[in-house]
Amino acid sequence: MVRVEIDSIRVSLMSQERIVILKEIADDRYLPIWIGAFEAEAIRVELQDITVTRPLTHDLLKSVIVQLGGKVDRVVVTDLRQEVFFAEITINTPDGEIKIDSRPSDAIALAVRLKVPIFVEEKVMDRAAIRPEEESSTETTSPGRGKPGAPELEPDDAEEVRPADLSLFEDFLDTLDMDDLEDPE
Repeated sequence: MVRVEIDSIRVSLMSQERIVILKEIADDRYLPIWIGAFEAEAIRVELQDITVTRPLTHDLLKSVIVQLGGKVDRVVVTDLRQEVFFAEITINTPDGEIKIDSRPSDAIALAVRLKVPIFVEEKVMDRAAIRPEEESSTETTSPGRGKPGAPELEPDDAEEVRPADLSLFEDFLDTLDMDDLEDPE
């Protein structure tokens, strides 16, 4: 498993789609994952330490786990199948360890609340991660590109992870506002 941290959350001004960018801690690889607007906001609220008047869904989940005597150990992005990322939340309970299937966005939103590590399986990083400033002749296996000779992207351009032809990917990149959601302006 590869330990990652949240590098940024990006938003397209044209489509309002969000992407969370995970950065490998021990290397210079970035994993972009499409997430929903609500999950992006839930992550942002916690990262920016914003107080909300009522608990959000991920706050509720955190409370339920703690009140039932559980402790989240880690979250892991486990797989990428048919354009969809999968994750697991590992919880230690009085009865032993359990793993809960989750969307990566929900697992990440919970991880930031509980201050637990986020990991990605090596096979997912090998398939979908990108490195900044690689030569355009580099073979890639990232979803949506996966063709030898496809260019790697800079981290700021790393929003597309859904398989699609490269022209659709480039069109989408042209619509993105590259400012992080973390910037209050």
